[in-house]
Amino acid sequence: MKTSRIITSETHGAQREQQAELMIFGTPKERLDFYRREIQYETSLLAGRTNAYLTAQSFLVIAYASSMANSNEDWGAVFTLVVPALFTLLGIISSLHAWPGIRASATIIEHWHYKQEQLLRSDPEFGHAYDDSPLFSEQEASRESTYKSLLFFLRSPWLFIVFWSALGVFSIWLQLPSANL
Repeated sequence: MKTSRIITSETHGAQREQQAELMIFGTPKERLDFYRREIQYETSLLAGRTNAYLTAQSFLVIAYASSMANSNEDWGAVFTLVVPALFTLLGIISSLHAWPGIRASATIIEHWHYKQEQLLRSDPEFGHAYDDSPLFSEQEASRESTYKSLLFFLRSPWLFIVFWSALGVFSIWLQLPSANL
């Protein structure tokens, strides 16, 4: 059995999209609530990822410092040359692995903030609270301020990569002359 479609103008397709959106979101308030829930969910995900990452990094720093303090006469020099370098490598690798998840969460948060901003801009009456003051100021709702608020999360892995690289070079420079290889 063949089915046929009636070809209509683009406006009919746009109207159908708007009707579909109205079925999902009954009101702009429901849409705003949805965007805010998504932002809150992704922000807590990002905070959790960053928290786990920073906790792992702090344990690595403690292990690195402990391994540098080894003063055993027989094998301490070789130990303090090899083990801190391995901790350095582990710190760099874990930072590189943490970066994609942190970046993905930040990108999703930026997306939902953008959708929220567009919603508030598209309906000026909805964007004002009961007392005629805007729900968000221009500075709060800008993409630049959203990006700035995410910079700590985005910079953390790269700062630790630089930190671990400097520690790795330092430990090798410090211990290589005394390693007695």
